[in-house]
Amino acid sequence: MFPAQALAEAMVAKGWRVKLSTDARGARYTGAFPKTVTVEEVSSATFARGGIAAKALVPFRIAGGVAGAVAAMRRDRPAVVVGFGGYPTIPALTAATILRLPRMIHEQNGVLGRVNRLFATRVDAIACGIWPTGLPQGAKGSFTGNPVRAAILERAAAPYIAPGDYPMSLLVIGGSQGARILSDVVPEALAALPEGLRANLRVAHQARAEDQARAVEAYAKAGIRAEVEPFFTDIPRRLSEAQLVISRSGASSVADIAIIGRPAILIPFAAAAGDHQTANARGLVDAGAAVVIPETRLDAAALAGHVAAILENPKGATAMASAALGYGTPDATDRLVDMVLALSERRVQ
Repeated sequence: MFPAQALAEAMVAKGWRVKLSTDARGARYTGAFPKTVTVEEVSSATFARGGIAAKALVPFRIAGGVAGAVAAMRRDRPAVVVGFGGYPTIPALTAATILRLPRMIHEQNGVLGRVNRLFATRVDAIACGIWPTGLPQGAKGSFTGNPVRAAILERAAAPYIAPGDYPMSLLVIGGSQGARILSDVVPEALAALPEGLRANLRVAHQARAEDQARAVEAYAKAGIRAEVEPFFTDIPRRLSEAQLVISRSGASSVADIAIIGRPAILIPFAAAAGDHQTANARGLVDAGAAVVIPETRLDAAALAGHVAAILENPKGATAMASAALGYGTPDATDRLVDMVLALSERRVQ
């Protein structure tokens, strides 16, 4: 939802009237959108959830959503329709296709999601958050980058304090899916570090609630100072203060790391659709800003080796931080806006 929110904020600031079309589930995450944005709920569904009966109703729910979106767009014809992926996008983009309205999609990941792949050859433009992004034959994309929230932009290019013989901050962010392995491996890996390095660590570890107590115990047993919480509300601050980040490689996490500019060890979520987290990580790795450890090769010894290699090499860590900054796209929202404006002008012509 964040790229949609960022675009909405920017368009509202330019005097545009913005509507958000989503289903009831998506509507629950719209609290941070500008108050002037109208949220229109439409029916949608996915085959990925529910039992046999629910799956049998999916085509009918989507058809109802498309009919509702067509009716709404006929009443109040939009200048441009922008889809951000996921099944709630289906009704609005289908309606825009039926009505031949200017339309585009934005893909956060380095591999198109199923819905965006479905519409890739049926839209006028594709904005790519990761470059390169694998696109189907006949589809052409433009690199915009992934918008980041204002709190991240406020700390963009924050000065990096190289690791040394003093307290160092290490941030562990696992995302909402598949983070159990980080709670299993990271504390054990840090416990295996040389005593002098281990004593200087100050760890902030975002773990699932069911893993929290186990991770806390593991850090305490190793004598490592650690905060372990299911959610940190101040990730931008923690990122800006970190000497090293250990993270999944979700699109937003990669974008945040690059905008602030921090060395990273990335562990892509192996079950991500199309292995898109590995694709997301590739740019930071190629830039020299990150190391990737596939889940199949992740163990305490391998992770400890990479952590030590970075934290015991201040010049190398500083170079990684600088490389991350060079990879970032702080004007991603502006690029998205430019694409929307270009489409709207095409419609006028």
